[in-house]
Amino acid sequence: MTQRADEFEAHRPHIFGIAYRMLSSVADAEDIVQDTYLRFAATPQESIRSVPALLTTIVTRLCLNFLQSARVRRETYVGPWLPEPLLAASTYSQNGSEPLSHLAEVETISMAFLVLLERLTPLARAVFILREVFDYDYSEIGAIVEREPTTCRQIFSRARKELAQGERRFRPSDEDHQRILLSFMQAVTRGDMASLTDMLAEDVVMWADGGGKVRGAATRPLYGREPVATFLVSSTRFIASELSSFEVVTLNAQPAVIIRDAGRPVVVVSTDVDEFQIRTLRLIANPDKLRRL
Repeated sequence: MTQRADEFEAHRPHIFGIAYRMLSSVADAEDIVQDTYLRFAATPQESIRSVPALLTTIVTRLCLNFLQSARVRRETYVGPWLPEPLLAASTYSQNGSEPLSHLAEVETISMAFLVLLERLTPLARAVFILREVFDYDYSEIGAIVEREPTTCRQIFSRARKELAQGERRFRPSDEDHQRILLSFMQAVTRGDMASLTDMLAEDVVMWADGGGKVRGAATRPLYGREPVATFLVSSTRFIASELSSFEVVTLNAQPAVIIRDAGRPVVVVSTDVDEFQIRTLRLIANPDKLRRL
């Protein structure tokens, strides 16, 4: 590899980490990372004062441009839109070499937080991620997004207040979360309405992302124990055939379930748990978002 390619590879996890948090899509983030490399490789060496700063600037601006068109596409998306699950989260840590360990890193790659980020404008999302996750100072952020540092400080403050309204009040240990998911899936596959209803919070909400490509997928959120439990028990996506199976895995740095049919992933189940009841349920069945699983 050339020296320029070696330099880029050393920073690839950092660049992907920004792109994935900005776009909530593994496929789109990988495309942006590739475009970042092409622009980096074309930059004259004498004009580069800092490789990390240049790469961060390139990837952030590419993501901002992408999100302008992505928002238009999502307006025509069939049903709820959810992030693409990330399986190998440990390879995309802040420092680029160690598994995700800092709480901020884990939380800001979680499915729940990525959904929250959708509330922000692309600019606010970029400012928040660069400041909250990657600890850039406001002068650096201002240079990246082409705004005054004081403006970036104000954008960050408003974004943090906006996101604080949707933050989870309770986060179970991974062991408890895994146990809840296992009990949940057992109740669903048995068709045990009583046990399933007990596991769901009274105000539970279920989001199902089929992208208009999955028959029987709910195209609107479902609210409340009875409607959600009834949908889950009656859905053939969970018990499609004798070849169906499920496994509890780590996705987006937290426990989740992958349901497979003859080895092919058909649904990802992600949950938010509050006081050991499921408060939010996210079903990702769009096949385009499951290819990497």
